[in-house]
Amino acid sequence: MSDEHAGHAAGEHAAHEEHHPHVNYWMIFVALSVLTLVSWMADEVGNKGLVLTLVVLAVACAKALFVMGYFMHLKFEGPWKFVLLAPTIILAMAIPAALMPDIGSHYYDYDVPQLHQPDEPETEHGGHAGAAAGGHESASPAH
Repeated sequence: MSDEHAGHAAGEHAAHEEHHPHVNYWMIFVALSVLTLVSWMADEVGNKGLVLTLVVLAVACAKALFVMGYFMHLKFEGPWKFVLLAPTIILAMAIPAALMPDIGSHYYDYDVPQLHQPDEPETEHGGHAGAAAGGHESASPAH
């Protein structure tokens, strides 16, 4: 390897170090562990209602922000990341809006035809009770 190539590689490495500052990943690990402990303690306290749901969701959002910011290096990226996020957000909002007429407004309809009871009880052979007694009127002449 020539001195010129070694100097060029060292310059690229230095430029890369300036762009991404050193991150103490052990502190991120401790923060994620503490947030996990907070989530676990909130569940152990005994309040299983809305407060627990809000605490656990807030902790999950905080942990997701730590992971995205530091491990995915989004904290150190430029503002172009928002340009990439815009189409994703638009699609994320458009899909439920497009499916709402078909699924959202009729999914929890209480008038479900599968739940209706049949008018006549069925026999063991799957026919109606009238069919078990002979079905059709007998055509035999009266005695």
